[in-house]
Amino acid sequence: MIPALVVMSMETKMYGIIGKMKIAPGQRAVVIDYLLEGIQSMPGCLSYIVSKDPGDPEAIWITEAWDSKESHRNSLTLPAVQQAIARARPLIVGFDERIETMPVGGHGLIGVA
Repeated sequence: MIPALVVMSMETKMYGIIGKMKIAPGQRAVVIDYLLEGIQSMPGCLSYIVSKDPGDPEAIWITEAWDSKESHRNSLTLPAVQQAIARARPLIVGFDERIETMPVGGHGLIGVA
């Protein structure tokens, strides 16, 4: 077994979100920086990845895995998250796709046993 590979039991109900965000022209790098600030202190966050959309210079994807939907909801009240949202909001022109998932395991889910 690969040490970093995680397989959850069927009773475990992790929560995931994959979303595409549209950014004002020329502001993608700034928004990425804002979204990556302060993410180390989000209780229950197993994975938080911000990615550039290679086909759209004004879009990013955010992929998240949480130990529960409640942890994700609670993260939105954290001061660092509130600050990141406030700073990024004026540069966000819209949201395209948003998909909720139920992760069951894989490589890179931190803190899961």
